[in-house]
Amino acid sequence: MAGFPDGGRDAVDVLRELLGAAGRRPLTEPPLWPSDVADDATPVEFSVAFDESGDRAVRILGETIAENPGPAANIEAAKRFLAHMAQWFDLRLDRFAAVEDLFLVDRPQGKFTLWFSVILRPGRAPALKVYFNPLVRGQGAARGLVAEGLRRLGLSDAYDTVAEHALLRGSADQFSFFALDLDDGPLSRVKLYISHDSADSGTVERAAGAVEGVDPLLVRDFLTTAGGGPGPYAGRPLISSYSFVEADAGRPGNYSLYLPIRDYVPDDAVAREHVLAHFARSGLPGAELDRAIAAVTGRPAAAGVGLIAHVSLRLGRFGSGTTVYLSSEAYAVQAPRGRVSASATF
Repeated sequence: MAGFPDGGRDAVDVLRELLGAAGRRPLTEPPLWPSDVADDATPVEFSVAFDESGDRAVRILGETIAENPGPAANIEAAKRFLAHMAQWFDLRLDRFAAVEDLFLVDRPQGKFTLWFSVILRPGRAPALKVYFNPLVRGQGAARGLVAEGLRRLGLSDAYDTVAEHALLRGSADQFSFFALDLDDGPLSRVKLYISHDSADSGTVERAAGAVEGVDPLLVRDFLTTAGGGPGPYAGRPLISSYSFVEADAGRPGNYSLYLPIRDYVPDDAVAREHVLAHFARSGLPGAELDRAIAAVTGRPAAAGVGLIAHVSLRLGRFGSGTTVYLSSEAYAVQAPRGRVSASATF
């Protein structure tokens, strides 16, 4: 579906570099580090983006693990990975340098410090994105940290836009990721992610309203079809994200909603049914979804839950579509749950 252009670096080489010591560890041994990328501590997750335009992309999200892992050692390993990628590809590191002292601290808090995603599209060199943790200095410091990061990147007005639409319920709405595209194109983005604990459709419809031209009813339809109802979603939180580019003076160009579908279905067979129902409503090819699933696992879908970890809806002028996130389940498969009623789910 996607990959490097002819003559470019092989995706396997990049994945090997990304995973560091974890990539060299036999799967017969336990995880080297309790990575939060996947539920079973696998430090990698795959996803396939289905654009309404017909374009496709494969994304690899990963955490770089040091030989002797620990918060400081993993940060240094991640920075070495980034330096290698800068030698291989045309990356923009000035924005990373502008904010790294905010997010890369000696005693990080939270479940991660630095993640990367590698985006592969046909006929293009790979793109790289970096994820920082806004909670790295504690929850109380997160909003100030994000505001300062935006200021340094020339996007001071972006914070007020996000606060007005997505930070309305106190501690129930909090920043979860601060991400940067590392390419030098005109649409190189800064992305903010906000987790919404126990949110319903109304919460994320208001959040989507920050983006000009986005119909919040599409968010409601997505939750109804893929999630099974309007909520509230009391398990893993719904997540909103906004994409900003410098030329837009703090107005987001895209909104995305991430549904952690694995918390709201009994097994992956049901998750697949929900995603395919959304695909059918959106005119997306269900057969390609099944090809992606088959590339990751051969197990029966009803034999576990969590293979289909998230599904997201993207809306806006930078491109609309749906992305499906697949766990490799390298270390464990979570057992299916009993059938749940709508009232138990929501």
